[in-house]
Amino acid sequence: MTPLLSRLRDHVARRRLFVGGGTAVVAVSGGPDSVALLDLVHSLAPELGLTLVVGHADHGMQAGSSSVGQAVAALARRYGLPFELGELHLGPDATETAARRARYAWLADVRRRRAARYLVTAHHRDDQVETILLRLLRGSGPAGLAGMPARARGGLVRPLLAFTHHDLVEHVAARGLPVHHDPANRDPRHLRSWVRTVLLPLVSARLGAGARDDLARAGRAAALERRAWDRVLRHLPDLELRLDEHGFDVARGALAGYDNALAVAVLRAAARRAGLVLGPRRARQLVRLARRPSGRRQALGGEWAAEVAFDRIRVSRAGAREVGEVGEGGEVVEVVVDDERGRARFGEFRVEWSAEPAPERLARGDWTTWIAGGAWEVRRLRPGDALVPLGGVGHRPVRRLLMDARVSRSDRAHYPIVARGETILWVPGICRSAADLPRPGTPAVRVDVTKHDEPQADRRA
Repeated sequence: MTPLLSRLRDHVARRRLFVGGGTAVVAVSGGPDSVALLDLVHSLAPELGLTLVVGHADHGMQAGSSSVGQAVAALARRYGLPFELGELHLGPDATETAARRARYAWLADVRRRRAARYLVTAHHRDDQVETILLRLLRGSGPAGLAGMPARARGGLVRPLLAFTHHDLVEHVAARGLPVHHDPANRDPRHLRSWVRTVLLPLVSARLGAGARDDLARAGRAAALERRAWDRVLRHLPDLELRLDEHGFDVARGALAGYDNALAVAVLRAAARRAGLVLGPRRARQLVRLARRPSGRRQALGGEWAAEVAFDRIRVSRAGAREVGEVGEGGEVVEVVVDDERGRARFGEFRVEWSAEPAPERLARGDWTTWIAGGAWEVRRLRPGDALVPLGGVGHRPVRRLLMDARVSRSDRAHYPIVARGETILWVPGICRSAADLPRPGTPAVRVDVTKHDEPQADRRA
C-alpha cells in the first residue's frame, strides 16, 4: 500500500465518505489528479463495496481532445472497468462555466443510467483554496467561504480534499501512470487559472508560503459555522421545516416571530438543505414575502421561486412542476383500460392502475379509488371543472375543493384530475365524485396515486 493510499484509506473511514457500497461513477479528465483518484479508489473499492464506472467528458473545445478520451478508455480497460464517453461538442469559444455545467449534467445522466449511488471527483486541497479565494473576491458569506464539501447532493463525493496536487502528481509518477496535462489549466485567460497561476503566487510572495494554509483554515472555520446553522434548524420545531426533492417550506408564523437577522439566517440554512444558494438580499425578500397574503409569489432566479401558501412559505424549482411522461405540456392523456396493469407519471405524481373487483364501498378522500370500465384520463384542472361529491349534494367546483384542501395556487394548476370526457370522476386524496361508481364486486379498475414516489394515506392491499 502506497503512503498516499494509506492516508486516503484512513481519511475515507474517518469522514465516512462512502456510507454503504454501491456503484460509483469516477469522473476522469485524464489529468494527474483524476488519474490518481481512479487508481486510489480502484484499490479501495473492494473493501468499500464499490463498483466503479469510469466517466470521461470530451468538451470538444480543443483540437485533438478525442485522443485524451481514448487514453482514459485505455486506462479503464487496464483496470477492467466499464467506460462512459460524453462527447459534448461545445466548441472553442465555450466558457469555463458552460463547460462545467455541461460536464456535470452529462455526469448526472450517467449516474442515473447506471443507477449509481455516488459521483466521485478529484477536487483536492489546492482546488479548495482557489475556490475559497474566488468566493471571497465575489463577496460570498460564510456558507460560500466554507468551500466545497466532501459530500454533497446528488451523491457527489470529493475524497481528495485533504490532499494537495503535489501529493497526487507524486502518486501517479511513482505508479508510472499515463496522464494528460491540459494547457487550459495554466491559461490565465480563464479566471480559475488566473487565480492559480497569477494571484495565488502573488499572495504567497507577499504574505509567505503559509497564506494558502491560512485560506484553508478560514474555509474550515466557515464550514463549522455553516454546519452550526444547519443544526440550528433541528432545534426550531415551531419552524416546521419540510424538505422534499423539489425544495422546502416553513411555517411563516414562526418566521414572522424572529428578528430579521435570524429569519434571514434560518432561510439561508434551509435553502442550502434544499440545494439552493440563497443570498442575503433574496432571503430578506422572502422574509417580506412571508408577511403578505396567501398566493403571492416571488421569483428567486434560475428555476427557483417562492410562494405564500396559506400558513406556509414554499420555495421550489419552478421547472419541477412540469408534466412528465403522462402528458407532454400538460395535454390530456387518455389511458385505455384493457384488463392490463399500467403506470405513468403526471408531474410529481405516479399513477398506477390494474383490474380489480370493486369493494363494498368507496371512501371520498382516499388516494385509491375504483372506476367502472371504459376509457378514462388524467389531466390538468380546466376552467369550470366541477363534481358532485360522493355522499354529497350539489356540484362543487374542483378549484374550491383544492383550495379547501390547502393546495397552493401553483400546485393547483398541476394537480391530477381523473375524468371521463367532461365528467370529473376523482380528485386524488381530496374527493371522489358520485359519478360512474362501480357496483360492489363487479369488474373495475383500481387506481392508485402517489406523490414524490412515496406512499399516500390509503394503503389498502
